Amino acid sequence: MKGDVRTNSASSSVFLFTSLKNKTKVSQKIKPYTRKWETSVMQTVQELNLIYRDDNSSVSEHSNICDVFYDVPAVFFSTGGYTGNVYHEFNDGIIPLFITSQHFNKKVVFVIVEYHSWWVMKYGDIVSQLSDYPPVDFNGDKRTHCFKEAVVGLKIQDELTVDSSLMLGNKTILDFRNVLDRAYWPRIRGLIQEEELEAVNKTAKKVGVDGPKKPKLVILSRNGSREILNESLLVELAEEIGFVVEVLRPDKTTELAKIYRCLNSSNVMIGVHGAAMTHFLFLKPKTVFIQIIPVGTEWAAETYYGKPAKKMGLKYIGYKIKPKESSLYDEYGKDDPIIRDPKSFTQKGWDYTKKIYLERQNVKLDLKRFRKPLSRAFDFSMKRI
Repeated sequence: MKGDVRTNSASSSVFLFTSLKNKTKVSQKIKPYTRKWETSVMQTVQELNLIYRDDNSSVSEHSNICDVFYDVPAVFFSTGGYTGNVYHEFNDGIIPLFITSQHFNKKVVFVIVEYHSWWVMKYGDIVSQLSDYPPVDFNGDKRTHCFKEAVVGLKIQDELTVDSSLMLGNKTILDFRNVLDRAYWPRIRGLIQEEELEAVNKTAKKVGVDGPKKPKLVILSRNGSREILNESLLVELAEEIGFVVEVLRPDKTTELAKIYRCLNSSNVMIGVHGAAMTHFLFLKPKTVFIQIIPVGTEWAAETYYGKPAKKMGLKYIGYKIKPKESSLYDEYGKDDPIIRDPKSFTQKGWDYTKKIYLERQNVKLDLKRFRKPLSRAFDFSMKRI
């Protein structure tokens, strides 16, 4: 929308005032959330009315006088839908926000429909790298905000990625990663200083400074479903091979800068397929990413994380577990179709995949078999070091 753009939160409307008489003044409706192909979730997203008004109409004179005027464009988007799941927060929200707004060079205001203060707190470091202005709560801020231009809704290009052929200046997912770097490094530097001060106060000695550098392996740990049941033995194996191992157990309250710091400094990341694999975005290019793929999740694992990881320049290894490594094997036996023919269930739809293969499956790794990709990852990391 270009011209005299004004918000009216009471009627969930964005007005475009114009004096062009020949303009087709047909109101439009839009739900400013990216998953247009998923009708079930789109039904939950708030709709905006995009309405033409004459410059000299009574509405212009009385009810929509500007309370706040900006000389920069606005981008309207919703943090409803699947917001609350880290995969969807990045795939449906943060990366599309970068795609849609980066060419404004921070001279843009974000107007958030279905605003959540926790979302702004969680992603504020990234948002401040894309906009020099505080975000506007469309529903909560009843004032009339006025702009010369507005983009309503966000562009999505593919799973967790940026299509350079569609971007101004041929930007890529690595440019998005640079935004993450700029967003989190000030906080990381603060954390490092705090730790150094603490170490000085405790007169702690730095361990292992003189020895040869070992590659760092991070295990993204899960609880409840798709757990690695023999995780402690996996840690022992990785240490025996030569890794320094850190087990990361993020929850919804874990500061993203701390997760970023941990993964950005790692040489290898291991995790079982799930939303937390979105954090591969925090790895440096050429880092090894080993995704453990439970029975019945091959398509989702490769589509949502495997392919995007390769596009970002990671050394990706997809480890498909054997039936005997799945807890479902003990529950159903080798001859049950759930084990023998997962496709016959996953083809029935996402609900079947979710209930059987995502929510009810844990993993017990065959460590003799897993030693091979782990050793490959170690050799690759040592060459880079």
